[in-house]
Amino acid sequence: MKLVTFQITTPIGKFARAGALRDDLIVDLNMAQARLLADQREAVPYRLAHATVPATMLELLEGGPSAMTAAREAFNYAVKVGDRAEGPDGETIWYRRDQVRLMAPLPNPPSLRDFIAFEEHIAATSRRRGQPIPAEWYKMPVYYKGNPRTIIGPGDDLPWPLETAKLDYELELACVIGRKGRDIAESDADAYIAGYTIMNDFSARDIQFQEMACRLGPAKGKDFATAIGPCLVTPDEISDLRTLSMIARVNGTTWSSGRFGSIHWSFSQMIAHVSRGETLYPGDLFGSGTVGVGCGLELDKYFQPGDVVELEIEPIGTLQTRVVTANPREPRDR
Repeated sequence: MKLVTFQITTPIGKFARAGALRDDLIVDLNMAQARLLADQREAVPYRLAHATVPATMLELLEGGPSAMTAAREAFNYAVKVGDRAEGPDGETIWYRRDQVRLMAPLPNPPSLRDFIAFEEHIAATSRRRGQPIPAEWYKMPVYYKGNPRTIIGPGDDLPWPLETAKLDYELELACVIGRKGRDIAESDADAYIAGYTIMNDFSARDIQFQEMACRLGPAKGKDFATAIGPCLVTPDEISDLRTLSMIARVNGTTWSSGRFGSIHWSFSQMIAHVSRGETLYPGDLFGSGTVGVGCGLELDKYFQPGDVVELEIEPIGTLQTRVVTANPREPRDR
């Protein structure tokens, strides 16, 4: 499935709902489950639907594999019934994409960890410092903790942050944890991944390097925004991660391209490492770090106000962000 979070506007306010894409349509998974249970003549279909296929993405992930299985069954049932299907009391199940606002597929991850897992990228950044790759990098997958409260989604604007003169993108793949676990073996780690999405780890390079000169960080140089989206693709939709092509465009011109297969540390290794003596929770977000030549730092090119950056990884899609200086579009509800 290609899972999304979409925002609907009702007479009593705006609500974020978990859905699944089918071409240019979105299925409301919770309402599809309510319809399925009603057709099975359950006495309290809404109550059971909220328990088995919750209405928000984080709650759905917290339900673990059983909730994801139920969501898949609800999605397939909605497809079978057809795009004119309604909920038990006539509620909307199917939405056109132009009827709703797509948000980040997981607007509120409990945590954000971003790794530096591509050897070509750390080699390039080390050269800029006049240093070799640290020997420690080959001993374990290293990461920093980002700010999960600054997640933005597809099509959201990025207001120009701080006083940076070197605003940059980072072309990354991310995975989302789908099960609670601790001390997870590398051989078992894949079973803990709920899905994959595109990540753009925006960076204010001048501020970042000032911080890291003090042997700490990054923090302010990155904490202002991280974009993810446009959807969360379940692992069964991607037969081989290594074959994924990764592309970054700025104003329609390709700046970066790479392959995920060039990664040194796998997501399984990241999960095993982080879970040593530490509990992982559904919704935890792991970024792969930047693919080789996947950022402006390696090219000595940076954003200008008004630039539009697009990161593309199929079959996930394209994640677009516009850089603005003032009066950004209304941020989407978290």
